[in-house]
Amino acid sequence: MEEKIRELLDGILHPETQRGIVSSGLVEKIAADGAKISVTLNFPKARDPFAPKIKRQIEALLRERFPETDNVAVLIKEAAPRRPEPAEKQTTTGDIARVVAIASGKGGVGKSTVTANLAVALRDRGFRVGILDADIYGPSQPRMFGLEGYLPEAVSEEGRDIILPAEAEGIKIMSIGFFIKPDDALLWRGAMAVNALRQMIHQTRWGALDFLLADLPPGTGDIHLSIISELKIATAAIVSTPQQVAVADVRRGVEMFRNPQVNIPIAGIIENMAWFTPEELPENRYYLFGRGGARRYAAEHGVDFLGEIPIIQSIMEGADNGTPSAAIDPRVAPYYRDIADRIVEKALR
Repeated sequence: MEEKIRELLDGILHPETQRGIVSSGLVEKIAADGAKISVTLNFPKARDPFAPKIKRQIEALLRERFPETDNVAVLIKEAAPRRPEPAEKQTTTGDIARVVAIASGKGGVGKSTVTANLAVALRDRGFRVGILDADIYGPSQPRMFGLEGYLPEAVSEEGRDIILPAEAEGIKIMSIGFFIKPDDALLWRGAMAVNALRQMIHQTRWGALDFLLADLPPGTGDIHLSIISELKIATAAIVSTPQQVAVADVRRGVEMFRNPQVNIPIAGIIENMAWFTPEELPENRYYLFGRGGARRYAAEHGVDFLGEIPIIQSIMEGADNGTPSAAIDPRVAPYYRDIADRIVEKALR
């Protein structure tokens, strides 16, 4: 009977490792005498967030398969919490001078495109720049820089695995998109995403950087708070479009960074897709998504306005072709350069 129970239990997967709990070594002991079944679980991680769920799954499974058993008991044992090592021994971020978070209240406002082009603008100013693509819902930086298919290598340094970032346009890039298939991005939630992001932050060989741009997921939530707790962020810029629905969502981002428990200075708001000018009518501006919504919000809520970025065809083409437009189109570069200069001014305060 115990062997049958063992086979059944290995069909229960730990959500983080996706391995059976028996083959993972989580099942320490099984005892069965017909009237009672007891299972002892031993989790190597203190306060494993999935322990209660696994316990409920075991109880439900055993009661279903052995209805004649009166008593099913599941005992959970966990490792004692370990005191964290000193920060300098567990992170590769020590030579990053300043981290700038690029956020948005909602998806679809061009946050990742803005991040990639701001990185180029900062590089052109002579800064050493990196990008942390932490947008688990839709990692875009591999496509922005023509790095789709890149597989990061790891090297061992002083007994630790260190991940080598990609490099394009003189910018170091680490993206969660390097580790997951595009179709799987939305499946990453909770502890799985947080653990992967923590590893990317602290085990990437960033080297000496003047600025690391963190491309955050849209909205606000646990992923954002986890990233904020792992990185010392100097300032945050929030990307919006002029649409009222997009501007309304900016408020959540502003409130998150202003929360006393977060307390990260906001550099300001960037209005993306501000207007469209056809090449054949260079003096005309068409405000396809409304006019000045982000600028008005900034003025009304005491947030600095960093600048406007119009719709220019080369920006979209650059995002699709793997070369940020600010690197190749002289019409585009000044918009991002001016915004980058304002962000640098804020970050250096």
